[in-house]
Amino acid sequence: MEKSIAMNGGDGPNSYTQNSKLQEAGSDVAKVLLSNSIKANLQIGSFCEGSFCEDSNQKAFTIVDYGCSVGPNTFASVQTILNSVQLKFKIHGIKSKKPEFLVFFNDHISNDFNTLFQALPVDRKYFAAGVAGSFHEQLFPKASVNFVHSAFALHWLRNVPDEVMKVDSVTWNKGRVTYVGSPDEVVKAYAAQFSRDMEAFLKSRSTEMAEDGLLAILMPCRPEGTAPADSIPMQVFACLGYALGDMAKEGIVDEALVDSFNLPIFIPTASEVKDLVSKIDCFSIEEVEETYYPPMLSTPEDAQRHSAHLRAAIEVILSKHFGSEVIDELFQRYAAKIFEFSKKPAFTRIEKLENLFMFVKKNAVSN
Repeated sequence: MEKSIAMNGGDGPNSYTQNSKLQEAGSDVAKVLLSNSIKANLQIGSFCEGSFCEDSNQKAFTIVDYGCSVGPNTFASVQTILNSVQLKFKIHGIKSKKPEFLVFFNDHISNDFNTLFQALPVDRKYFAAGVAGSFHEQLFPKASVNFVHSAFALHWLRNVPDEVMKVDSVTWNKGRVTYVGSPDEVVKAYAAQFSRDMEAFLKSRSTEMAEDGLLAILMPCRPEGTAPADSIPMQVFACLGYALGDMAKEGIVDEALVDSFNLPIFIPTASEVKDLVSKIDCFSIEEVEETYYPPMLSTPEDAQRHSAHLRAAIEVILSKHFGSEVIDELFQRYAAKIFEFSKKPAFTRIEKLENLFMFVKKNAVSN
């Protein structure tokens, strides 16, 4: 299994560029929350006590989008942040001394940064740079980042839990690609991996962020009080395993390869994320909201769109694991499995699904 996930590059029919409408819709819903949180929490005063207000030595306002992929959603989010920061300066009557903006786009080293930079808005009002590397590690100097943003990235684990891959152990996830329907030990392993990865992300950001720096997180979540395996998005992802299982029975793919494939995804509750953020002493949670969206799985066309969405995300690792020649058939079968699942009572009674929006500030730490 690969230890990193990079979305399909380019702008072809199977690219992330063409198959990220679900994330776009989620970001659009959270746009007002993001703007209002910046308006309420951005501290302009500290920026105007030094180099931000000195023409001869003007400091850039630094923004980082972690897990940017190839666009176009990252550009829309950055523009929302930029507009909101500029508005805050205007509200404070600071018209001639606005900072310049420096935006870093981060993703794994295998991300298609060429497509990303070819798609940069020509009318952008910021300097742009790419930073390749895992956001579970520190990527920037201490206290150098003013605003951190991450959307629809943190539910991807840094790797599948090691114990899940141990053959003949109680945690071996044989015949499944998610923790749906798995023994409790497997579910606990995934939950523990998410906690480790989220803590690594947060600790790295706490080091990189300047005092009064802000962090915005947008990610899928599941309802409070539900078990991890009850997550509807995870049950939809589990349909990929059912399609692979059928193909293994028919001899199209090797059963051993199915047994050794697991998706590195975990969907938390809002309170689980809140508890992890609260462990970082310098962080204060300023806003926690759950946004909602319709399931959008009522037709075969909806199922096909969901299939294309996952294909854009994981085709690269599937091709390396099973071979590229089976991919088209796999995702045709996956779409059929999704549509079949959408007719079951467990899904039809679902009226809405959840995303988590969380806004965090880095406070001064007393010595």
